[in-house]
Amino acid sequence: MSNIGNRVNTIYEQVDGDVIDVARQTPVAVIGDVSNRLYCFPGGFQNYARTAKTFAGPAFTVRVRPGDNLFLHKALDIAKPGDVIVCDAAGALDNAILGELMGRYAVTRGVAAIVINGAVRDLAGLASLPIPVYARGVTPNGPFKSGPGEIGYPVAVGGVAISSGDLVVGDEDGLIVLPRTEAPAVLARARDHVAVEARWVEQIAAGTWPRGWVDQGIAALA
Repeated sequence: MSNIGNRVNTIYEQVDGDVIDVARQTPVAVIGDVSNRLYCFPGGFQNYARTAKTFAGPAFTVRVRPGDNLFLHKALDIAKPGDVIVCDAAGALDNAILGELMGRYAVTRGVAAIVINGAVRDLAGLASLPIPVYARGVTPNGPFKSGPGEIGYPVAVGGVAISSGDLVVGDEDGLIVLPRTEAPAVLARARDHVAVEARWVEQIAAGTWPRGWVDQGIAALA
């Protein structure tokens, strides 16, 4: 499809698998710190899966009309194993864009996680899924299926721009998206920072954690 507002794009580069492996083992908060805190999603996104806590993978973007999930259904049909479905429904909470049946279908497609900028339903079913399902809220009200929508084109969620192929990482703190080309360098810094924080933990336990910077910061305000 090529008609704007009614189109599907499946041709894009994905973040490298080695980078995804590192991201899966790195706390989202640390990745956010070393990327200067500009790429984390805001609060309000909750993971409704009970046991699936962490993930990392390439974004597969979907934009739907608020209250309509026709193009999300299509995205599930064509998603690649390991994809993270990121669906922008404009944050609307009047209609659920995804429920248990779609979640179960996503699992059979090999989808790594689902992020809905909108609402979901069927919480008991979503809780049992082996993949994370993040959303802004819950409503029993179902969706329409008439379109329009777009798949594989850039979206913006919570002030964060996302293109298909970008790196999406999630854990119990929330979500972050890194541009595909920037992800390797950011993850390298994050890996180093994990080691720094491990040293700080040891210093806290030993009572030797340096605190002089606090007074220095206050003095600089004078």
